[in-house]
Amino acid sequence: MHPSYDTMRGIPPGIVLIKSIRGKDWSLTTYRYVVLLVTFIAYTSYHASRKPSSIVKSVLDPEPKMVTGVLDPEPKMVTGSYPWPIGEVFIKKELLINDINRLRNKGWSPFNGEDGTSKLGEIDVAFLACYSLGMFVAGHLGDTLDLRLFLTTGMIGSGMFVALFGMGYFWNVHVFWFYLVMQMVAGLFQATGWPSVVAVIGNWFGKRKRGLIMGVWNAHTSVGNISGSLLAASVLEYGWGWSFILPGAFIFLGGVMVYLFLAAYPEDVGFPCPNVLAENAEVVPKDEEAQIRQGDMVEAKKYTVHRCGSVSRTSVGLLEACLIPGVIPFALCLFFSKLVAYTFLYWLPFYLSQTAIGGEYVSVKSAGNLSTLFDVGGIVGGILAGYISDKLNARAITAASFMYAAIPSMLLYRSYGNISKAVNIVLMMIAGLCINGPYALITTAVSADLGTHSSLRGDSRALATVTAIIDGTGSVGAALGPLLTGFLSTKGWDAVFVMLMVGALVAGLLLSRLVITEISEKTCKRTPLSNGQHTLGAPASQPLLSDQR
Repeated sequence: MHPSYDTMRGIPPGIVLIKSIRGKDWSLTTYRYVVLLVTFIAYTSYHASRKPSSIVKSVLDPEPKMVTGVLDPEPKMVTGSYPWPIGEVFIKKELLINDINRLRNKGWSPFNGEDGTSKLGEIDVAFLACYSLGMFVAGHLGDTLDLRLFLTTGMIGSGMFVALFGMGYFWNVHVFWFYLVMQMVAGLFQATGWPSVVAVIGNWFGKRKRGLIMGVWNAHTSVGNISGSLLAASVLEYGWGWSFILPGAFIFLGGVMVYLFLAAYPEDVGFPCPNVLAENAEVVPKDEEAQIRQGDMVEAKKYTVHRCGSVSRTSVGLLEACLIPGVIPFALCLFFSKLVAYTFLYWLPFYLSQTAIGGEYVSVKSAGNLSTLFDVGGIVGGILAGYISDKLNARAITAASFMYAAIPSMLLYRSYGNISKAVNIVLMMIAGLCINGPYALITTAVSADLGTHSSLRGDSRALATVTAIIDGTGSVGAALGPLLTGFLSTKGWDAVFVMLMVGALVAGLLLSRLVITEISEKTCKRTPLSNGQHTLGAPASQPLLSDQR
């Protein structure tokens, strides 16, 4: 191999070192496993670095608040004791006079004043706003720049600004704008994550079984939430600043790992892109690796493989990506899907602490513990949605069906979740399955499918751009849902659940046209239409969002 070729092709230095030690290259299967592992850890660290703010809120603003329960008109004192996983599990809410006296006049200025809770909320909204806006720019940049370097920069930048937020504790900073700016800049860097990792997975995996693979892989979201809570809580007793520095160091080191070991494009290590391979071959052999690499005969051909990586492909603009059939409907669907999902993410612990379960009110710590089971249901939902969509070869039908199923699941949870803890847990996990299933499917497999849609003719890259459009639109809904819940919850939780059920209904209806198209394709046994083309612009031999076999 030419000595300068590794540099020209952008092979990660860690892989170059391993190849020099082993004396031979990895197989295609090994590369795919490495890509799955590295991107899984990468986005786990992204989510882990977002959790500290929720863990330290009770430390920054520990002053007990008088909160009136919706189901119990008597005011109850909510203490500011440490949240789960530090605290005990499943304990009753009690009036702890000693804790109240101990916490009084504590906290961290400027968050421990009368408007402390509002300021903490403003920081959350600012983060989500910058994250959603940054997503659109990050997607286009991800398709323009080298994904490995782009993702590395985003992770290292995120780690630095998350840690800088925590440094405010050691520098004794009590100025609100400092913390606001740190979160806003961190939100911009965080926006680099999702479009990049989805694009990398899309580059390495064709549409065959993509839904199932991405459904399992998408568990990193919940793993990141849980690990971030554990990391932040484990050092909270040493000062809240450490709760930001440790997750910040985690994502920083993750960025170094990405730089060393992530091969963002198959062409960078001598393999053709699976999407290009599918376009140029009517039938893909079962032994894909045998076709791609036939001994040393193709060694010289590696250098001339048609690339969909960072050298020969051109990125598409936002408008052109929006015109890809299916992008707008799925983006709008995700807007309402994320509105529902993030409302549960931000408000479920508070709802549980304010609702009598089995005739008893649980502590804030117990509520935090209970709420993680919603994520457990979400993991199962993401895997199930991906598997079903692969089997049916119908992404829109699967996503819409899950959204419609979410409506009765939320109604049952609201109506019967207060019977007992066991019933609450079961109904909560079912709701998480129905709500997070389509959310996971749309942000992963659907985004990757549309980013490699046949209308691009294999000469452009739109994976990161399409992912950014879809998830960026969804993130606006993610910011709007919790904001509306803050107002509606004052009128009662029934109003909140009505909003959530309406959101799920609208999300399903927005996919109606795509659902009809997929049903038509199924009933016609995939028979080509007379004009040789499907309604939404996908070739008859390649149905919209279907497997390229």
